[in-house]
Amino acid sequence: MQWGRPAAALAFSVLFVGSCFTNKFVLSVLKFTFPTLFQGWQTFVGALLLLLCGKLGWVEMSRITRSAALSWLPGSLMFLGNIYAGSRALSHMDVPLFFTVQNSSHAVSCLIQRVVHREQKMSWTKLFSLLIMLMSALNLPLYDPGFDQTTYMWAVGHLSCVGAYRVFRIHFKSNHLSDIEQQCINYMFSVLLLAMAAHPTGDLLGALEFPFLHSYTFHWGCCASALLGFLLLLATVQLNSSLSTEHCRVWVLLSKAVAVSLSPLVFHVGVNAPSLLCVFFSHVGEVLLVFSEREAKV
Repeated sequence: MQWGRPAAALAFSVLFVGSCFTNKFVLSVLKFTFPTLFQGWQTFVGALLLLLCGKLGWVEMSRITRSAALSWLPGSLMFLGNIYAGSRALSHMDVPLFFTVQNSSHAVSCLIQRVVHREQKMSWTKLFSLLIMLMSALNLPLYDPGFDQTTYMWAVGHLSCVGAYRVFRIHFKSNHLSDIEQQCINYMFSVLLLAMAAHPTGDLLGALEFPFLHSYTFHWGCCASALLGFLLLLATVQLNSSLSTEHCRVWVLLSKAVAVSLSPLVFHVGVNAPSLLCVFFSHVGEVLLVFSEREAKV
């Protein structure tokens, strides 16, 4: 296997783990469970930095037309559902369990491909890998020591949006929007809706009573989460442009494995043997999925 540009891949992995852990720290350790404000801050900083980098010529970003932006709005809505529901779920789920549920989004993508886009029949290896990931996610709530029904409902919303967004990006036909421009629309659309929802959801009033509101730890955590998220975006775009889709998937898989392995050293992780098996088989299923897609291209 040709690994392409190792610097871009290693930078992606470091930023992936760092972004995941920083978000988990703010959401779970500091207990800042106000997703409209937290994700609104992240998307606002992301949009601001993207526009600034585009103005300075550091990233290639053309003027986004109104028709192109409107055609991408369904994707932006899925992106918003992804980050909002993901924050709700991650705030109460351990990192290994969160990724186990998230992995089943591949089954959602496959179902949409089959029903909506009439995808041809898949290989037995791919079908087996999807079943392993789906069964791991379905069995996880039965063995999770910290099971919470509301948390898992948000997790289901998150994986549904992730799966639908993945398919939308594949089948969205436009010669007018690059990956950076698509993300810029996602950020601006999310900022607008999250700002409007901050008061009706009670997040704005709740944040004013947040005990760590004037803590330097909280300020640094929020700044780091926004900056790492933006840098992860740039690293992802660079990775996609320098490596094949297959190799990108391998690096995402490796980054998840590193995050899962290191999370018990950083956070308290409450798992037992059955839930740990669900985590293990979910990632085995993802390895098989990558292998099946590589096999299909041979």
